Amino acid sequence: MPIRPENRWLYPIDWQQLSNAIRFERAGACCERCARPHLKTVAHLGDGCWWDGLNGHWRSDRGRRITRHAFFTLASVRTTYVVLACAHLDHDPGNNRHSNLAALCQRCHMLHDAAEHRWQRWWNSFRLCAIRDLFEDPRLTRQRLTRQMADRKLHPPLHL
Repeated sequence: MPIRPENRWLYPIDWQQLSNAIRFERAGACCERCARPHLKTVAHLGDGCWWDGLNGHWRSDRGRRITRHAFFTLASVRTTYVVLACAHLDHDPGNNRHSNLAALCQRCHMLHDAAEHRWQRWWNSFRLCAIRDLFEDPRLTRQRLTRQMADRKLHPPLHL
């Protein structure tokens, strides 16, 4: 994953060499969670199971060899181009110990960072609301809130 310019100062100068050491020397150019190979196109079913073309069998989302007993349609098979990234396991870019770094494919990296991404979405929404509260004209705020209350009366939420 590319580093955002505003976060570049959080990473050490030799980050590229450190990342390469983790991804290629330690992990052997494969994801450390699911064993997907770097810079290869992989067929998968969307549930984490993927076809290991080198060894000729299916692998689970954890990289273990599995037998697919259930039938699936060819239309359900998708392909993904795998690119490894070096991930911080504790989400702290300043903690660059080898035990805190892992070579992860896009899928595993997104699953690992899911809670962090949920928090970031909440924080961005909260921050935008706070800025709007500070700088929005009170008359516009009153109109917006009145409109929202009228919409709720016209379309009450469904309770199951």
